Amino acid sequence: MTSSEFGRVEVRGQSIAYRRVGAGPALVLLHGFLCDSRAWQPQLDGLSDALTVIAWDAPGAGVSSDPPQPFAAADWARCLADFLSAIHVESGNVLGLSWGGLIAQEFYRLYPRRVQRLVLAGTYAGWRGSLPAAECQKRLERCMREASLSSEEVARRWVPEFFTEVASEELLAEMSAIVSAFHPEGFRQMAKSLAEEDTTDLLPTIEVPTLLLWGDDDRRSPIGIATQFHDAIPNAELAVLAHAGHVSNMEQPEGFNAEVHRFCGVGAVP
Repeated sequence: MTSSEFGRVEVRGQSIAYRRVGAGPALVLLHGFLCDSRAWQPQLDGLSDALTVIAWDAPGAGVSSDPPQPFAAADWARCLADFLSAIHVESGNVLGLSWGGLIAQEFYRLYPRRVQRLVLAGTYAGWRGSLPAAECQKRLERCMREASLSSEEVARRWVPEFFTEVASEELLAEMSAIVSAFHPEGFRQMAKSLAEEDTTDLLPTIEVPTLLLWGDDDRRSPIGIATQFHDAIPNAELAVLAHAGHVSNMEQPEGFNAEVHRFCGVGAVP
């Protein structure tokens, strides 16, 4: 593996940090809320043999700046477009997990010609589009309330929900270190964007090859939501990873990477 480049660009008044490694077609990785580009380390390591792997810290996460208020999913998508232009990536494969999958959908809505293939992992058509109204409100209220807690308490409450009950202590510790660096304001605004968005009208219009990649024990975005996407997106394919929770790329990285390798047309993992 080639060592990754850590860079920073200024776009739309935002200071955006990112990691980039490899050569070949671009694969743009969009993390979930409470996370940042470090959550993609297994993919930066395991996919860069055949792809240029790019993982940003979205505005409001990692070492990027916080976005202004209000900031909707479409604002993140426009920021992503300018970020990719700034690093000279005009099109590529786009992979979004959880909240990142919502941004991937909005990016496709606004810039369909910039997306060659789309991978949606453990995501939603917005909470409003995938969950009952009461559950959507419950989730939003929890996020607004818990964004004010200490970083240690947020990690303690949230990290176990991202994985299966048999996740290793090492994996839990790795994710806790990532979550402990969350941005309270970024967390609030990302949660609001999930609660406010409904992309169900977009799904039938997606024309690029689409892979739905889900953990079989995802307690945040259950497999029924994957079925919603599979039924709505023309010719989408669904791959379910065994023994994987919500953040399947970290819990089952070999299986996750193999599916992405195959789907992006670059063969199996060596």
